[in-house]
Amino acid sequence: MRLNLALVTLVSAVAAQDLGVPLSWRKFSNSRPKSERITIAQNAINQMTPQLNANTGEFNGIGFWQSGNAWSVLANQDWLAGTTTNKNLVVNNLNLVFRRWAHYDQFQFNDDAMWWAQACLYAYRAYQDTNLLNHAIDVWTHVTGYVITAAQASAHKNPNKSFSLQSTCEGATMAGGVFWRPTTDDQAVNSVTTGLYITLSAFLAEYTKNGTYTSAAILSANWIKAHNINSNNLVLDTVNAADCSRSPANWLFTYNSGKYIEGLSVLGAVTGDSQWNSLMINILNSAVKTNAWQGSDGIITEGASPSSNNDGAGFKAIFIRGIHEAWTRNPNNSALRTLIHSYGDVQYNALLDLAATGNTYSSAWHGPPQGFTSWGQLAALDVMTCNIDTN
Repeated sequence: MRLNLALVTLVSAVAAQDLGVPLSWRKFSNSRPKSERITIAQNAINQMTPQLNANTGEFNGIGFWQSGNAWSVLANQDWLAGTTTNKNLVVNNLNLVFRRWAHYDQFQFNDDAMWWAQACLYAYRAYQDTNLLNHAIDVWTHVTGYVITAAQASAHKNPNKSFSLQSTCEGATMAGGVFWRPTTDDQAVNSVTTGLYITLSAFLAEYTKNGTYTSAAILSANWIKAHNINSNNLVLDTVNAADCSRSPANWLFTYNSGKYIEGLSVLGAVTGDSQWNSLMINILNSAVKTNAWQGSDGIITEGASPSSNNDGAGFKAIFIRGIHEAWTRNPNNSALRTLIHSYGDVQYNALLDLAATGNTYSSAWHGPPQGFTSWGQLAALDVMTCNIDTN
């Protein structure tokens, strides 16, 4: 259950005192030169691209939302490496997908739509293709219809939902929460959908200088802050907008914290409001040190599924990408950047030492190595690409 905000604030303040790297972490540094790190990451991508279905823009062996995130990595690889190696593949296939699903009929979940929109924004950052920016804006406009506004909370009604909303849950307004699914009867408001909306809004605010996006990001950032952070500064999963019931307290997934960390990092940069950066640092510090998804060695265990696709393999990739954005946005916070690069190196070295078969990687980062799987490769790509930067 959600703790009293004052208690959360107190715990956050205490957690913020120490950004030190736990000495129990396995191999939290590496000395590979940047050129080698770029090659390692691109070689991993090159093992993934043969799985592309040229008719759909998706990848064999992984889900629709995971395929969107594969394109995110390819775009970020070019951005971080200063190349255009993946440009044609990325741009052509993102445009293909948005032609195929122009009316959002494939997007059965609002987060699905935003995973693909986020890929477009990363690609826009890498290639400055305004058509990709427009795809992201179109998705933002679509999903905004499923964001609870202050007026809707007061009226107990969202026009796209068939049930009565709770205006508040545990004393906090439901304004800013984003419905997970667009169906009229689904009542779930969850952190990953809301976190994606924050991130999408904040990036759009940065790129367009339109304050509408900034306001949207702030409203949704406040929803997670008020409703869905536990006493350990980890982001929780779901609140039911009809009755305020919530998902089990042990539903702790990397991508909920990771996407909020990313969104807060961009929002803090856009607004210049230090509260968002402070909150981000507290959550990040807790998330990289929790035992919810890793042991004392620091290696993420979530999504370790050698024999079949597992959503968690995609979750931990999102987490790594989110903390990388925090690294990018905080050039003057050496303690935070040391923590992030050390945590990234733990995952990087685990993949290379324990889970690699040539340029392919198991989704079980403790190993053993195995033959290629799309989901194992997807999980590793963000680690390889982000490590270009954080070292």
